Amino acid sequence: MTTPDLSTSDSFEQALEFARAALQGMTTHSIAPTPENFLVWYTHIAGRNPNLSHMISILADNNQEITNSISRDIHDRFFTTSVEDDALHETAERINEELKHIIEYMDKAGGDVTKYGETLHTVEGELSSGGEPVGLGEVIAKVLTETRKMEDINNKLEQKLTDSTSEVSQLREDLEDMRRETLTDALTGISNRKMFDMELRRAARDAMENGSDLSLLMIDIDFFKKFNDTFGHQVGDEVLKLLAGTLAKTVKGTDIPVRYGGEEFAVILPSTNLDGAYSVGEAIRTRISTKKLINRQTNTSLGKITVSVGISQFDYGERISDFIRRADQALYTAKKLGRNRVISQIDMEKDALSFD
Repeated sequence: MTTPDLSTSDSFEQALEFARAALQGMTTHSIAPTPENFLVWYTHIAGRNPNLSHMISILADNNQEITNSISRDIHDRFFTTSVEDDALHETAERINEELKHIIEYMDKAGGDVTKYGETLHTVEGELSSGGEPVGLGEVIAKVLTETRKMEDINNKLEQKLTDSTSEVSQLREDLEDMRRETLTDALTGISNRKMFDMELRRAARDAMENGSDLSLLMIDIDFFKKFNDTFGHQVGDEVLKLLAGTLAKTVKGTDIPVRYGGEEFAVILPSTNLDGAYSVGEAIRTRISTKKLINRQTNTSLGKITVSVGISQFDYGERISDFIRRADQALYTAKKLGRNRVISQIDMEKDALSFD
């Protein structure tokens, strides 16, 4: 995706009309008239990007306030360098494919040159045996010499291109490994907090763009400090690994389990409403609480562990921090009510008012 050429794609009169309408829309929503925001609103008014306009329409249809922060998010979604990075990645793929094609071509050309040399060699033998003039044989010998030189050059070039392709492939693998390590929790092997921040923001944008649901689970191991103090941190680390593995086995499809920090985990649930998220949270809670922990080395029982789960559902246009905060509040409520339970934002809303 490229930034539209706002100066030349419309007539002066049309561009002026779009610009005035864009500024009016920004004024209506108290959006600062920065170049980035103007680009978003001009593009929307001019109908240049249906996906961008669809996202703004969803916010409006749901009576969500369109703030400077949201306008900035829309700009980042459609006009930032991440799009250029994707283009560069695609270009690198195409270059690598082209290198492969060149090698295949050179391999074929090398085979043709070899056949050519063999043919000339045969002709030389036939001419020599037929008593042809010596001079002609010398000419053919020179041609053979040049042909062999060309074969040697071709072989070296082919090897160089092969090495280059291998190096490009290795670099890509190394970069992908580095990216994976940066976004993976070293202890548990699932996504880390950095990945959580990236994926939750992406999922929120996709939800607004597609008009789909998005829910979040925040999960905390009950009395984990006491467990660590009793059995030691090494055993505690194994429990964290077991929980991460349980999350990975329980969630499906595009769901993303994450180690949020310490003994707290999260699960991002795209295309999932509160009822669906509650079912996932309850499945996780039940699967963990019904299992006994056994130390296989000593064959001793360590009892059971339980988790508390808080759930929130994304409101189009809200700040990501508010989305997370509601799940955290639900988690806190689950702890306060006795732990080993699942609480959603709806449960908190039901209990917001009461008679003393």
